[in-house]
Amino acid sequence: MTRYVLANWKAYKNKAEAEKWMRTFLHICPVSPGTRMIVAPPFVYLESMSEKIRQSDCKNLHLAAQDISPFPPGAYTGAVAADMIKDAAEYAIVGHAERKRYFHETDQEVANKVREAVDAGIQPILCVDREYARARIAALDEDDLDKVVIGYGPAGFIGRDVSQDLEEAGVAVGEIQKMAPSCPILYGGSIRAGNAADYLQIKGIAGLMVSSGALDPEEFAVICRIAAGT
Repeated sequence: MTRYVLANWKAYKNKAEAEKWMRTFLHICPVSPGTRMIVAPPFVYLESMSEKIRQSDCKNLHLAAQDISPFPPGAYTGAVAADMIKDAAEYAIVGHAERKRYFHETDQEVANKVREAVDAGIQPILCVDREYARARIAALDEDDLDKVVIGYGPAGFIGRDVSQDLEEAGVAVGEIQKMAPSCPILYGGSIRAGNAADYLQIKGIAGLMVSSGALDPEEFAVICRIAAGT
């Protein structure tokens, strides 16, 4: 089974900080063919980060966009269409809990983003909480659902120093797995190097989504090694 480890920088890091992170991580990049390491920087850094990865020896490091437009290219001021970033990003995070909380995204908008990503050849990482997983998954076309990675992030534990109880997380993952049995499921919710191994033991988990724990490249490298079993 392929292991995924996703670093979501969110709206952190200026250009100098982003370049320093990437330089450091590429220098210590773990080598594991069975682990897909994914970094999701802000849009403005995707192209430069992509070029740095291409010039490196770290062949299992990939990029994700943190979001995409629910619309195709066109007259949508301020939007970033999937087609615009497909040469740099192989993945796109869609429907993150913070997009729902602060930008009031609907399940249909998220479904539209999944469709746009798939059409552009980008693999969507569909974020769900236990509360709205069923509605969000049901909004997708069956063909699109087969192409997504699901990121389970319990909203109450995102961006906090407290982690969800392992048993409770396992129950939620089991429920989601029944709704989307063909999709890899990632767990995200206050993941750090100190607890990564515990959450990777949850039945049905294919990997981790890391936010605060990924802002330090050395800590993210440790988490990647844990995921790879090295």
